[in-house]
Amino acid sequence: MLKAHFTKRLENFDLHIDFELDNEILAVIGSSGSGKTTFLNCIAGIVQPDKGEISLNGKTFFKGGEKPLKIQQRKVGYLFQDYALFPHFSAEKNILYSLPQGAGTSDVDDLVDILGIRGILKKYPHQISGGEKQRVALARALAAKPDILLLDEPFSALDDDTRNRCHEELIRIHQLWKIPVIIVTHRKADAEKLAHRTIRIEKGEMVEQTPLVHTTIQ
Repeated sequence: MLKAHFTKRLENFDLHIDFELDNEILAVIGSSGSGKTTFLNCIAGIVQPDKGEISLNGKTFFKGGEKPLKIQQRKVGYLFQDYALFPHFSAEKNILYSLPQGAGTSDVDDLVDILGIRGILKKYPHQISGGEKQRVALARALAAKPDILLLDEPFSALDDDTRNRCHEELIRIHQLWKIPVIIVTHRKADAEKLAHRTIRIEKGEMVEQTPLVHTTIQ
């Protein structure tokens, strides 16, 4: 279970987070600049809160007054908004980059098949479509077997057909892995289709927390 109770000072307001998440998919919505990406970055360890506490499955990520846990020790899979693929690496090398030294690749092989990207492994990011980049980035985020998956606007640049395919792949991954997933999105339709519940953040405040009863996830 993820427990996040913290405050982070931003340029124009404070971000206040107070919630817990089991092995569910959570959608985080809100206007641009409301603190959604900072929220993810605090969990990942890219940004540190000013005070409070973050823990996952009993492992403390951050606690005020103590040294925060290093990014590499958090076992967080992070899919950035622009996918952040290395342009000089093939799709395969991008995926393998996230593996710890000496780790086996059997799980990567399974991911490649689940996501249907075996045919593009030797191609470079400039040679593949937006949907293929998204799946490569998702495979990279999952390759190290994270304990939590964070996705920042992962579907914003995709056409409707590709977005729907990626939705189904994410649902299938979550059913297999059963880990907490947090998706930042501007699209209400994404939240309704994918998430068990949703949080709205506006100017740093969690102003709404709604269970989604019409989710496609079982």
